Amino acid sequence: MSYLENNLRTVPTGPTKLLYLNWPIVLLLATVASVGFLMLYSVAGGSLEPWAEPQMKRFALGLTVMIAAAMVPVWFWRNVSGLAYGVSLLLLLLVEFHGTTGMGAQRWIDLGIIRLQPSELMKITLVMMLAAYYDWLDIGKTSRPLWVIIPLFLIALPTYLVLRQPDLGTSILLVTGGGIIMFLAGVSWWYFVGVVGAGVGAVTAVFSSRGTDWQLIKDYQFRRIDTFLDPASDPLGAGYHITQSKIALGSGGWTGRGFMQGTQSRLNFLPEKHTDFIFTTLAEEFGFVGAFSLLSLYVAVVFFCVVSAIANRDRFGSLVTLGIGATFFLFFAVNMAMVMGLAPVVGVPLPLVSYGGSAMLVLLLGFGIAQSAHVHRPRTR
Repeated sequence: MSYLENNLRTVPTGPTKLLYLNWPIVLLLATVASVGFLMLYSVAGGSLEPWAEPQMKRFALGLTVMIAAAMVPVWFWRNVSGLAYGVSLLLLLLVEFHGTTGMGAQRWIDLGIIRLQPSELMKITLVMMLAAYYDWLDIGKTSRPLWVIIPLFLIALPTYLVLRQPDLGTSILLVTGGGIIMFLAGVSWWYFVGVVGAGVGAVTAVFSSRGTDWQLIKDYQFRRIDTFLDPASDPLGAGYHITQSKIALGSGGWTGRGFMQGTQSRLNFLPEKHTDFIFTTLAEEFGFVGAFSLLSLYVAVVFFCVVSAIANRDRFGSLVTLGIGATFFLFFAVNMAMVMGLAPVVGVPLPLVSYGGSAMLVLLLGFGIAQSAHVHRPRTR
């Protein structure tokens, strides 16, 4: 028996696995979700309906899913990664032909009890697929061109399908999240330099295509970019959202106007106050202190994911945990940058706070897989 085998004990079994959950992450996620319940109660004018109560039920279901996923051995998630990725691709194709349209975009599949957004599922299954790929691939081959093309294809295919919906925000998250996994797996820096160069070229091509027969993005997406660059150019039209968002953010000051005292949300000046722009409602009611506190909770979740990944000797478990943490980071970073005018409005929800079903359930499933990697990781005696 080798030294390593002699100094490893078997992973926990049965109900004792609950004791090995990464409880700081569980408590932090519950706290963040509770902030969401509070804000949804506020934007509804002091009522649990129509948003807070359904959100509580979804979180309870999602928490159950997370714990159930954590109890499953991590080797199972590794083995089903390819299948999960394939199913997500099929669902994206199904959206293309039979999807439900909402707010000008065809992104959902109506399952009766819930409207599933396959692009949300793809964010997690792409992380699983790439983590399984790099777990299988010999480390010495990580930066060889042939073995770099494969993950690029795995990222590009769902990104193309999501762009067709159209959903620019999710497409950006897929590309960025996939790139982070490749970087963490050890792909050479030179590839990322090339990607940055290609990105500059792509942005140039997008702007050059405006008004032509080969226009690469939709007109409303160009309007979002125009609004980002100069919100005051159309304050009552395309710039209305971000203008009202900035007013709400600024009026909160250091400590805010007080719970349920936000004028921008209560008087319905702030659009999408229960989804994409819920962070501005929180900042208006609880000020800089409240906004910074929520940001601190988010950062703490990412920190514990990184700590868990570093301590994990299993390559798949480590990469999938870092991937879930990175996806979570991109969610809140893009949303906060968006509502503060630091990035174009691309429709990315604030994780566990914005009202929504698919995003919450899939994200908690992702954390369940990360918890599985934590519970079943090799441990020293």
